[in-house]
Amino acid sequence: MLEIIYQDEYMVAVNKPAGMLVHRSWLDSKETVFVMQTLRDQIGQFVYPIHRLDRPTSGVLLFALSSDVARQLAAQFESHQIEKIYHAVVRGYVEAPQTIDYPLLEQLDKIADKHATREPALQECVTHCQPIAQVECSVAIGRYPTSRFSLLELKPETGRKHQLRRHMSHIRHPIIGDSKHGDLRQNRGVSQHFAVSRLMLHASLLVLAHPISGERISLIAQWDESWLSLVNQFGWQHIASKLGMGEFNSSL
Repeated sequence: MLEIIYQDEYMVAVNKPAGMLVHRSWLDSKETVFVMQTLRDQIGQFVYPIHRLDRPTSGVLLFALSSDVARQLAAQFESHQIEKIYHAVVRGYVEAPQTIDYPLLEQLDKIADKHATREPALQECVTHCQPIAQVECSVAIGRYPTSRFSLLELKPETGRKHQLRRHMSHIRHPIIGDSKHGDLRQNRGVSQHFAVSRLMLHASLLVLAHPISGERISLIAQWDESWLSLVNQFGWQHIASKLGMGEFNSSL
């Protein structure tokens, strides 16, 4: 069962689990479980995906319940009227806010664009990065006797493929658990010492105008058990509680 965080007669939003594909894809032809089909069966009606999250990313995922509403919501995304806030745990200390204004080369789809004759274009790409917390752990993962990590709030202005993962890699603070753009040694170390092996990127908040009433709606998806476990081990419980991202108990 998917966690439904908002539902009315026009749209529905879920807290997408990490590791789950949004819909059927060439990425894994053997996969049989998808968010779109699971949600359709769960609520008993067809759903229209409005945006995507990478398979390893968790968090707010929005669907329309009609094609007309889907067009209205898609227009908000295309015109950058929707506010998106992600949280990420990255390697190293990020101590000051910054705006990453760094163009990224377009990533063409291996299936949909396999017959494309044009070269990938360089695309404008902007991410706002706000550090929330840092920690130094007495664990030697790399060449130093301790390891440092930061908790970040990320606000993408643009919506390029793997934008946040690629931007954090660009500033040399890759997201923990990123197998494609990250630090594999750090990923293995976090898995070994902290028993967390997922991509530490979560779509926490989506703010949009309701397609019918126009009312501003905030859709919040709390962190999963892996997130809360790492946050607990890093001593960030008070921050998670302040952000409204989860409740802690003695088993974490």
